Amino acid sequence: MNKALALAATALLAATPLHAQGMLDLSLDIGGGVELGPRYPGSDEGRTSPWVILRNGADADGQGFTISPSFGFKGGRDSGDDDALAGLDEIDRTVELGLRLGYGIGPVGAYATLRRGFGGHEGITGAVGAKYRTELSPELTLWSGVQAVYGNGAFNDTYFGVTEAESAASGLPETSVGSGFNEAALTFEARYAVSDATSLLGEVRYARLIGDAADSPVVQEEYQPSLRLGLVRRFSFGF
Repeated sequence: MNKALALAATALLAATPLHAQGMLDLSLDIGGGVELGPRYPGSDEGRTSPWVILRNGADADGQGFTISPSFGFKGGRDSGDDDALAGLDEIDRTVELGLRLGYGIGPVGAYATLRRGFGGHEGITGAVGAKYRTELSPELTLWSGVQAVYGNGAFNDTYFGVTEAESAASGLPETSVGSGFNEAALTFEARYAVSDATSLLGEVRYARLIGDAADSPVVQEEYQPSLRLGLVRRFSFGF
């Protein structure tokens, strides 16, 4: 985990989009908050957990083609979280590191991310999506979007699969989940600028498990809504 965090810090320092004038800009959003979401993927109960915000500041409204680091933090799964998990292996927290490709034209943006997990899962996950930006005032900006989440076999099997040993211990049928899209979501985000560098963030995500993931015996509820509230500070550097 410590190695993954060090890699994240290194990648952040490398997040320097090139402008047409030949100048280099580095823009980072760093902050934290609280998240209310499912206890684990497929859970029918919610829990409150920290929200770590670490991302390229240009991701939300970049114009033209952009490439930047992508970071994810995924909570663990403990057999004590739910009686339905009895007999299943525990999953540690995961740091995910990868890349984000984006394209923006006016208020519309499309993106694709791909990340590798370190910790609880060692698989590959990512998403494709699109957003529409609405500027309600100089301080308040809204984004509404759609998203589809992908996982390779290692990722999907970690959260939705049941091994032979787990099946014997839990009574659930042995299940193997291959690569593919596992979730579709509607997303709504808001950013309120308290100052030039500090903003309040709010995100609502209404997701539904799809494909083989939705059919997993581990899943108690296909619908997976979540809410995030946080405070972020933007650090910008020019070279």
